[in-house]
Parts: sequence; structure tokens; C-alpha cells
Amino acid sequence: MDSFEFNKIAGALLFSLLLILGVQNLSSVLFSIDPADPASYPVEVADSGDNSGGDADVVVDEGPSLATLLASADADKGAKVAKKCAACHTFDDGGANKVGPNLNGILGSPVAQVAGFNYSGALTDLGGEWTFQRMSDYLENPKAYAPGTAMSFAGLRKPNDRANILAYLNNQGSNLALPAAE
Repeated sequence: MDSFEFNKIAGALLFSLLLILGVQNLSSVLFSIDPADPASYPVEVADSGDNSGGDADVVVDEGPSLATLLASADADKGAKVAKKCAACHTFDDGGANKVGPNLNGILGSPVAQVAGFNYSGALTDLGGEWTFQRMSDYLENPKAYAPGTAMSFAGLRKPNDRANILAYLNNQGSNLALPAAE
């Protein structure tokens, strides 16, 4: 092997090394990964239900009751939250059913009983009436409250949003007395 061949091999190895280091430095500039900011928005994680790995002494703050939230609920804010529902539901008196039933006067009415709407078996099997608490529980997570429901909505996780939309629904034909706050 003469010196010219040795120089070509050494040059190729050095070029490869420089190329690898260059790509590594360029990718670290383009794709910088910053550590999580401790003051950032917390991600809510659903409880799996098993108590196998958690602290048994941890007390979870449930927050104010639904009655307390309803006492300060704002139907105008509920109308804004209801825009999430407007793609599938109507709220007007005598409004047509869409993908979901018309929700006018739904509070206090029997579950799965809006005329002309074909409900899933999960809702028809529930029975009873739509109370404030029952509707709040359903709106929090429809798939968990009525497994097998055809409603594809993920739910309203914020208790204030649920209270506001309940106040709005109550103004839309139900007009029930609000539960007494503690």
C-alpha cells in the first residue's frame, strides 16, 4: 500500500467523522429539547382505579359540590360551552334532532325519551330522569358513565364548565329549581 492509498483511506475516515459530528451538532441546534417547566400547565391523568401502587393516606380534594357550583353558574358562559355540543345537538324549543337529540327541556325529563330519536342501548338501559347530578356525571365522561353509548364526545373535565352548561340547559326549557348549596 503506497502513501497515496493510505491518504485516501485516512481522508475518508476523517471526512466520515467530521460528517457525523456535523450532523449531530446541527440536529442539536434544530431540535433542542428543553426540560419541562415546573410552572407549566398540569396534565390531568385519569385514576386507573387500582390501589396497588399508590399511597393509601393521600386525600384527594374533590372541590366544591355541584350544588355550590350551580349557585354561582353563569348560563351565558354555559351557552359558550354549549357551542361544543351544537355540531350534534339543538337547544331550541321544537328544534330538530341532529346526530344527537334536541336538548330543550332535557333536565327533569326521562333518559333516552326524546321523540323521534333512536338512542343507543346503553342510554335506554339507564332509565330514570336527567337530574343535575346525573347530567353532570354523564357530561364529565359519557363513555365511562354509559359504556357503549354512541356519543363520541370526550366529555367536559372542568366542573365549572359542567355547572355553566347545566345552568344553560336549565334555561332551555327545563326551568328546574337549583339544588340547595351547602
